Amino acid sequence: MVAGKVLAVLVGSLLLGIGVNGFLVPHHLLDGGMIGLGLIMHYFYGWPTGLTILFLSIPLYFLAWFLERRYFFHSLHGLMISSLFIDLFAPVAKEWSLGILPSAIIGGLLVGCGIGLMLRHETSTGGTDLLAQLIHKFVSVNVGILIFAIDGLVILAGLNVIGLEKFTYSLLTIICVGAMTSICVIKREGMA
Repeated sequence: MVAGKVLAVLVGSLLLGIGVNGFLVPHHLLDGGMIGLGLIMHYFYGWPTGLTILFLSIPLYFLAWFLERRYFFHSLHGLMISSLFIDLFAPVAKEWSLGILPSAIIGGLLVGCGIGLMLRHETSTGGTDLLAQLIHKFVSVNVGILIFAIDGLVILAGLNVIGLEKFTYSLLTIICVGAMTSICVIKREGMA
């Protein structure tokens, strides 16, 4: 079980690092949640995306510590490793040349697969994935749907940074992220 969780975090983080840097960053697209907030800070200030995600997640980890320590412990390593992989794969952003539409879709599918894989093994990247898990404790709404709603709010907040055209493609990205995350979580919930 531990080996499966470690593998899920590593593979999920790899998918996140490639999805974010290989497909979203070259076109200045956003994901939602903490990744989206990290990308907004990256585009606006030039800050490293992964490190920004790490710092922005601290308040949610305090919340998890008090509400559900199991989520705290199960997602802390996911946050650390995924943030590291996102910054480690930052040079990939200069290597890809796909158009904006396929990048929005593929980037969203990769990020969604990475997040979903981790959630399926009861871990996460922290951030708003962690927030969605905490909310799911109190309401019976699919975690993927909760993540989609939070993601929508985040890209709406980034509208002034990326503009309307990239906002539209970013919306497509979070639809793909939410769909893939939901598929993985549904499979997990169906297995339980």
